[in-house]
Amino acid sequence: MSRTKKRQILHVKAHVSTRRRDSLAAEEPLEIRVGGQTLTVTMRTPGDDFDLAAGFLVSEGTLASSQDISTMRHCADLETYNVLDVRLAPGVEAPEARNFSTTSSCGVCGKASLEAVRTVARWSARDDPARIGSHVLRELPDRLRAAQRVFDRTGGLHAAGLFSLEGEALCVREDVGRHNAVDKLVGWALREDRLPLSGTVLMVSGRASFELVQKAVMAGIPVLAAVSAPSSLAVELAAEEGLTLIGFLRGDSMNVYSGEHRLTLTGSGHGSARAATSG
Repeated sequence: MSRTKKRQILHVKAHVSTRRRDSLAAEEPLEIRVGGQTLTVTMRTPGDDFDLAAGFLVSEGTLASSQDISTMRHCADLETYNVLDVRLAPGVEAPEARNFSTTSSCGVCGKASLEAVRTVARWSARDDPARIGSHVLRELPDRLRAAQRVFDRTGGLHAAGLFSLEGEALCVREDVGRHNAVDKLVGWALREDRLPLSGTVLMVSGRASFELVQKAVMAGIPVLAAVSAPSSLAVELAAEEGLTLIGFLRGDSMNVYSGEHRLTLTGSGHGSARAATSG
């Protein structure tokens, strides 16, 4: 499965045009089945498909540990590797099928109502005592960008990175869909028996949508940071669930929309710190 594809293009710069081959981020459908029954079809960048399926099922409230999965495999009769079947362990209830396919930009498409989206979380972000220095947060966008290998070739992928409170990269995943990148990361954590992801920070390359806040809450992540803006519903859900939500994390600036008690303001070049205050 290739994560990039080549295509002949016409490149124009100033008044000069040249023909050359360009690398494109691959986008293909993945049908996720549970027990042989189609659950959903999502558009994704091929690769880390097992992580994607596992993370999606964590977000659906189906999985809590690797023991909840009996087997996972690509359907052997299909050479495209675009159909994946998950067999759940005995006693694990399968989720309801989505109403229609999801796109690479939407991870909650097909839900019948807003109430259904707000899945009951197994772990409470509100109870997580994590604290993080502002100097650590300022470094995360650059650290995430440095790990985006496919983005370097295509310029067309979102990224999600899981970091420790000290800024250590634990896992980074890329995908054409921001929600897929997060699912791949959460699925990695489930398969590594790391859930809940207490004491960690989720850093995303785009905006902070409702669905990303939901996925962070469902995985037990206490801090979500994004380089762009959050939506109003994302902020509401983060506040309700006790998640620290940070947007517009760029350079030495950031906006803290909820959970500011976890942020310690630290100056560059010295170790002094003071607690963040309202205002």
